[in-house]
Amino acid sequence: MGTRLRGVGVSHGVAIGEVRHMGTAVLEPPAGVTAAADVPREVGRARQAAEAVAADLVARGTLAGGEAHAVLEAQALMARDPELLADVERRVGVGATAEQAVSDAFAVYRALLSGAGDYLAGRVADLDDVRNRIVARLLGVPVPGVPDSEEPYVLIARDLAPADTALLDPTLVLGFITEEGGPTSHSAILARSLGVPAVVGLAGARDLAEGVVVAVDGSTGEVVVDPSAEERAALAKVAAGRRAAVAAATGPGATSDGHRVPLLANVGGPDDVAAAVAAGAEGVGLFRTEVLFFERAKDLGAGQGPSEEEQVAAYRRVLEAFPEGRVVVRVLDAGADKPLPFLTADDEPNPALGVRGLRALLARPEVLDTQLRALARAAAGLPVHLEVMAPMVADRADARAFADACRAAGLDARYGAMVEIPAAALRARALLQEVEFLSLGTNDLAQYAFAADRQAGALARHQDPWQPALLDLVALAADAAKAEGSSCGVCGEAAAEPLLACVLTGLGVTSLSMAAAAIPHVRAALARHTLAQCERAAAAARAADGAAQARAAARAVLSGE
Repeated sequence: MGTRLRGVGVSHGVAIGEVRHMGTAVLEPPAGVTAAADVPREVGRARQAAEAVAADLVARGTLAGGEAHAVLEAQALMARDPELLADVERRVGVGATAEQAVSDAFAVYRALLSGAGDYLAGRVADLDDVRNRIVARLLGVPVPGVPDSEEPYVLIARDLAPADTALLDPTLVLGFITEEGGPTSHSAILARSLGVPAVVGLAGARDLAEGVVVAVDGSTGEVVVDPSAEERAALAKVAAGRRAAVAAATGPGATSDGHRVPLLANVGGPDDVAAAVAAGAEGVGLFRTEVLFFERAKDLGAGQGPSEEEQVAAYRRVLEAFPEGRVVVRVLDAGADKPLPFLTADDEPNPALGVRGLRALLARPEVLDTQLRALARAAAGLPVHLEVMAPMVADRADARAFADACRAAGLDARYGAMVEIPAAALRARALLQEVEFLSLGTNDLAQYAFAADRQAGALARHQDPWQPALLDLVALAADAAKAEGSSCGVCGEAAAEPLLACVLTGLGVTSLSMAAAAIPHVRAALARHTLAQCERAAAAARAADGAAQARAAARAVLSGE
């Protein structure tokens, strides 16, 4: 019998293959001094390398599409950061080589992020990756990364940089395991979008020997080291059964007794539409419009955003893809780990608790007004059910301000509020006096409920969407919506886990939105259970004392154990 390890399963499927380790060597620049006469040349080398890395990250994001697009655009902004590049230039001016100046400047920023609170500390891995790419380009050596292999393998890493995860080849990388990360980390989100089985947060993963065979169950989080023939056969049978169930479940989302639960897709723009349609999405539950803004940020001045005409064209392409379907658009969500130079401040002591989301838009109403006008124009004449929602709504005053802005723009749509702040869940009925629907962003809701950065691997257990306290907040919002005759969906990563999707349905959630690749799996899970079973599973999960116990309790109810 093979040794069994347990991490956090974040992407469905079973993978069996030999271990290959991610290259993790830190590139250290050689000692050297730049003469005064060579300063312009060294500065030019540094800036050219930074721009080349930024362009490469943008190209990778464009090629990968989906979730990866926005993540890599944000990394490209790091490489182009004017203050960081000015620091590099200053260091070269006092004798550092381009390589050393880049390394030292990034080290200063790294220290600032590490000490700036958990939210920004979660960006350190992304910053390290950008630094390594620039230094490697200056040294003329390959960036440590995904190993070369002609045979398929299971990838092992401390964590995966977004640029590496986004372009993993599923024909070679059967699955991956990381020591760090949680269910809402960048690597987990991108793994789901790629459909690659993945387990994160597995302590000691890098101790697995190169070449040893492992079996990875991305649904349960279990990893079997050196599995026996019997264990391989059993896992293969389980995987085949799951695939058959997924293939058999077709049509709209519903429980086995006919309770409808629309299954919607999370998209970042027009490039994501084809995958959503292919997966049978009944519409869009989260259109992340900030992707368009990040795409343009690198080309725009500090006081600008994409033009109204650009926005109209992008929005209309998504709306046209779902005739008679539901499309829920989130207005620009910027701030914290998604800064935009023309909208958000760069000197907030704690950006996660600062002027982000709707707060930033209300401070710059012309940005919100332009976006709402563009949405109104994009939807004109189309047979689509448009809904528009605001991020980071804290109270009724926020909800009223957003609804007033929508009406002022002449927007013919339903207006909604995202429940990402515990106060919004606690006072959901008050919000629904101003708006017509709620959408739960479980990633941020967990972050704020537990005071735990969603990107900090050390705090992953607090980001587990099975935490009973988080389920209580979901239930509060769903109950309020039912009492007011309104809808309450979930658009956070929690909706992508089939077992949890059943629990959310049992809590009273009225729709589920997720990465397109997860839709068939969730559809199949709902089709196997009645609404009453889902309600009993939800009650059992809420009665538990922790996330693991909640998951086990729900599984026991739904499996009949």
